This record gives sequence, structure tokens and C-alpha cells, in this order.
Amino acid sequence: MAKKNKTVKHGREETPSKVGFAIPQENYKLILIGLGIIVLGFILMVGGGSDDPDVFREKELFSFRRITLSSILVVFGFAFEVYAIMKKPKKSGEPEK
Repeated sequence: MAKKNKTVKHGREETPSKVGFAIPQENYKLILIGLGIIVLGFILMVGGGSDDPDVFREKELFSFRRITLSSILVVFGFAFEVYAIMKKPKKSGEPEK
């Protein structure tokens, strides 16, 4: 998407300003990755139920995958989302670290 230049008057001077999105495109990609991590965590929580109400499957319901792994993934996904939103974009011509 091309950025349009507008002229903004500040006192006596006219300075061009760029109109665009508040968050750069690179950050949107990171946000989608974080959302995928969160969804994966919730998918790992699913299951463990029984069709028969008289049967309680403790090992399936309280497994490592459902209690620990999925919770860690969801928390990591939310932390990754915060990073993705706050990450500053690279300026053109700036050397990589």
C-alpha cells in the first residue's frame, strides 16, 4: 500500500507528513504468529471428557499436555503479542545488530 504525503502547516513552515498505519506490516506478521501460538495452546487444552458420566478419566483430564504445556504456550503467546505490538520498526539504511 503506497503512503501518501500530506502537507501540514506548522506556523510559517509547511512540512510533509506520511500517512500510514500505526503499526508496521512486520509487526502484524508477528501478531499473527502470536495469535497462532495462543490458539495452539487452547487446542492442546481440548479433550479429556468422557461420553459416560459415571466414568472419570483422571489421567487424561489432568495430563501434562492439558495442564502444563498448554498453559505455558498461552502465556508465552500473550507475552509474544506484547512484544509484537511494542517492537519498533527498523529504519531503512540502519545496519543490523
